[in-house]
Amino acid sequence: MMALSANHTEILRQYLVLTKPRITQLAVFCAVIGMFLASPGLPDPGLVVAATLGIWLMTAAAFAMNCLVEREIDARMLRTSRRATAQGAISNKRVMMLSAVTGGLGMLILYTLVNPLTMWLTFATFVGYAVIYTMFLKPRTPQNIVIGGLSGAMPPALGWAAIANAVPAEAWVLVLIIFIWTPPHFWALALYRDTDYSRAGLPMLPVTHGNAFTRLHILLYSIVLFTASLLPFIIRMNGVFYLASAVILSGVFLNYAWQLYRCYSEPLARKLFRYSIIYLALLFGSLLLDHWVNLL
Repeated sequence: MMALSANHTEILRQYLVLTKPRITQLAVFCAVIGMFLASPGLPDPGLVVAATLGIWLMTAAAFAMNCLVEREIDARMLRTSRRATAQGAISNKRVMMLSAVTGGLGMLILYTLVNPLTMWLTFATFVGYAVIYTMFLKPRTPQNIVIGGLSGAMPPALGWAAIANAVPAEAWVLVLIIFIWTPPHFWALALYRDTDYSRAGLPMLPVTHGNAFTRLHILLYSIVLFTASLLPFIIRMNGVFYLASAVILSGVFLNYAWQLYRCYSEPLARKLFRYSIIYLALLFGSLLLDHWVNLL
């Protein structure tokens, strides 16, 4: 019985890994921030829980589908070769069922307990990531992460739609920030994983255009990101606390990008990649804190 239980636990863990829980958590966190910013006070707790669950399930479904489509590519990459889909430990049919069940349940929750707008926007995001980005953009163009970045940038708009049943300009400003953040975040990873991507046959920017070209683009996008991060203050969506946070956080990001541009090293690329994740979480956290401060 103990061995059986341990085996079941390992199988459940493998299924969970296919949903990319860390990335899912960051996406859902940004969606929840959008929910709170959409409300002049505290949003309805039941609506927040339902929207969070629905968005989480559909995000997990998109990532599971991504793992299914990229199973052969993942098998050739050191970073992803241990995934159950890459090793054939979980059949394609079961992964398809996982994606269908979680995605279908997420759509049902969003449609019945939240609103149809949020469901359709989340479904469009699913299609954008699992189909357009994964199947068509990623294997064909070095600008895949730029063009396909919109689907990954949508969570704040999804959260906003869940509460307000609308997606105003303020929500799209948050989407823009994540959209601009995505290329330098991902290219920092691609720099020190270029051998992996080359072996997998993926046309990532460091593979097709080289290390120096990629570092220049990271720097340019980081400059634009610094400017974009100030927009919530410029349009009077947030106040001075957010402005100070954005300047400091984006300044550190830009400093890492500048150092990486001047002199490449793998440890520095890793630092930028890790910081970019912390950066987004803290930036959106400061949006919420500033929002609450202004309400007091």
